[in-house]
Amino acid sequence: MTNLANKTVLVTGASRGMGRATARALAAAGAHVIVHYGNAQAEAESLLKEIRAGGGRADAVRADLGSLDAVADLVEKTKAIVGGRLDVLVANAGISGAAAIADQKPADFDRLYAVNVRAPYFIVQGLLPLFGEGSSIVLLSSLAVQAAVGELSAYAASKGAVDTLVKHFAAALGPKGIRVNAVAPGVIETDMSSFAKTEQGRAFILNMQALKRIGQPEDVAPVAAFLASDDARWITGTTIAVDGGSKL
Repeated sequence: MTNLANKTVLVTGASRGMGRATARALAAAGAHVIVHYGNAQAEAESLLKEIRAGGGRADAVRADLGSLDAVADLVEKTKAIVGGRLDVLVANAGISGAAAIADQKPADFDRLYAVNVRAPYFIVQGLLPLFGEGSSIVLLSSLAVQAAVGELSAYAASKGAVDTLVKHFAAALGPKGIRVNAVAPGVIETDMSSFAKTEQGRAFILNMQALKRIGQPEDVAPVAAFLASDDARWITGTTIAVDGGSKL
């Protein structure tokens, strides 16, 4: 079983979906979890109560990751909670948006990159003084990087940038003993994936997967927890697909 006792962890976008499942998994492994949320305050508070009721430790911080000032505020709040050491960052927060190339709006394109690429980049930058030997950074990629799925060209491009950051971060931070990896989920049934909730969408998803069921947040969370742990101590600079064998 993954052991993260006495570790401090920040999970962005932790109030719902994959982030919530990941925060639960990390707390169950013994970590002190900082739950970041954007607007879902009630969900974040319910997660804190759940973790604490199970004997775990958790705190919450709010920030709109589309704003650089808010990213800086998140970094400062995290420092105030953990002190001088952060063992794990799971940069889960992200947004999606489907649009045909002809219909893509520049403002929507810019926000995709602000939240999905710029925010994790500058969160890592701001938290660098807290990372040390054995720290782990886990970013969120996507199946859309490797395969064309719907009208997600802008979203896929933002996640492609994440895959690139994984390699550059891993190379730059490796000499300090800091590992950097990513998890690339397929279609997961979350609030963000309305497509998976329709009959047509579910049929399409099942047809493209080797495993014939719809992926759940709990399918992704243990992989993120593994990458966060010392069990993955010799893994860095890679992206692990967690997609039920999609587009084989």
